Amino acid sequence: MTTRLSGATTYQHGGEKRVIGNVLRGSIGNLVEWYDWYAYAAFTTYFAKSFFPTSDTTAAFLGTAAVFAVGFLMRPLGGWMLGRFADRFGRRSALVLSVTLMAGGSLLIAVTPSYHTIGIAAPILLLIARLIQGLSVGGEYSTSATYLSEVATPGKRGFYSSFQYVTLYGGQLLALGLQLILQALLTEQQLTSWGWRIAFVVGTFAALTVMWLRRGMDESASFERESGGEVGKAAGERGTLRALAKYPKEIALVVGLTLGGTVGFYTFATYSQKFLENTAHIPRRQVTIVLFCAILLAACLQPVFGRLSDRIGRRPLLLFFGIGGTLLTVPLMTVMGSTRNPVGAFFLVLAGLVIVAGYTSINAIVKAELFPTKIRALGVGLPYALTVAIFGGTAELIAQALKSAGHETVFFWYVAGCVLVSLIVYGTMRETSKTSELEERREDRH
Repeated sequence: MTTRLSGATTYQHGGEKRVIGNVLRGSIGNLVEWYDWYAYAAFTTYFAKSFFPTSDTTAAFLGTAAVFAVGFLMRPLGGWMLGRFADRFGRRSALVLSVTLMAGGSLLIAVTPSYHTIGIAAPILLLIARLIQGLSVGGEYSTSATYLSEVATPGKRGFYSSFQYVTLYGGQLLALGLQLILQALLTEQQLTSWGWRIAFVVGTFAALTVMWLRRGMDESASFERESGGEVGKAAGERGTLRALAKYPKEIALVVGLTLGGTVGFYTFATYSQKFLENTAHIPRRQVTIVLFCAILLAACLQPVFGRLSDRIGRRPLLLFFGIGGTLLTVPLMTVMGSTRNPVGAFFLVLAGLVIVAGYTSINAIVKAELFPTKIRALGVGLPYALTVAIFGGTAELIAQALKSAGHETVFFWYVAGCVLVSLIVYGTMRETSKTSELEERREDRH
C-alpha cells in the first residue's frame, strides 16, 4: 500500500527564514525532551532517599545512579525502533511519538509514592518510568539529529545542527533553573518530601504541549525525496537492519566517535553536580549555581564551534576534544575534588565543558554525514545509543561505585582512557564535511 505524506512542504525553496523556522520547531521539542531526562539527574539529591531509604548518602545516590544507568539500556531499543520508524514513516511522526513517550515517563515519576508508602513498588515504578524515558531519548537523538542536519542550509550544516546540543544543554539549564527557584521558595525538608515532584509535573505538561506543536512541523525534504510519499510496507528496505548492515565501517565510526564524547559529557555535565557536593563538599545550592552558569556558557559555545566546523572542517574540533580530554581530565577532576571554592569549581567545570564542546557541537552532523537518507536515522541512532548505554549511562554508576570502594581517582583515568580511544578514531577518520552523504551525491553506491 502506498501512502502520500500529508502536510509536508518543499521548504528548501523558502529561503533562510524557512530553514530557521524549521530548526526552531525541531529544537524546542528536543529542549523539553532533555529537560525531562535531566530533571532526574538534577533532583536526584532530593528524591534519592524517597525511593532508596538509607542513612548512607552515597548508597542512596548509588541506587538512583543504577536506575539512571538502566534507563540508558532502553536507548538502543529506542534508537532502533524510532530510527526505523523515522526512516520509514518520516522524521516528524517519529519526533511526535518520542515526546509522547517522554510525557508518560515524567508523569509516572511525578505520581509514584515513596518507598515508605508502597515499599518495593516505588523503585520498581521509578525504574519503569526511566525505561520509558530511555526509549524516548534513544529515538529523540537519532531523529532530531537527522532532522536538523537535513533541513540545514548547505555550508551551514555544522552551525544549524549544533542547536541539538544547545537545546540539550538548555533542557539541563531549565532543570537546574527550576531547581534554583524551588530552592529559593521551599525549605530543604519540603523539597526532599514533595517539592521535587514539581519538576516532573512541569516536564509532563511541557512534553504534552510540544507533542501538539510537533504535529505541525514540516517534513524533511530529504526524506520526501527519498520516500516519494511511500511509507510503511511500501518503504522497502528503508530503515531496516539489513540496509544498515551495508555500512559496517560507518557503524564502527559512530561507536568510536561517541565513546569518549559521551563519557566526557556525562562526567562534566551531570556527574560533576554530585561530585562537587559529595567529594568537594560544596553546599548544594552553590553547586547548582556553579553548574547552571557553566552549562549556560557551554550552550552558547555550541553554535560558535558548529560554525567554525563549517569553515575549517569537523576533524580539527574532534581532535581538540580528543587531545584535551586525554591530557586534562585527570588534572581537572583531581583539583575539582579538592577545591572548596565555588568560583574555582565553576572554572574547572567550564574548562571541562569547553573541551567536550569539540565533540558535542558537531557530533550530530558528523554522524548524519556518514549515512544516506534511506538509513540515516537508524544509522545515526542505533550505534550511538548502544555506545551511550554501555559507556555514557554507566559513567556515574562507575564513579559512585569506585568512590564507595575508596578508589575514586581511578574514575578520572577511566574517563581519560575512553577519550584516548576516540582520539585514535578522530586521527584516522576522513573529513566528513568533504564527503557528506547529506549532499545526495552517493545515495546509490550500494
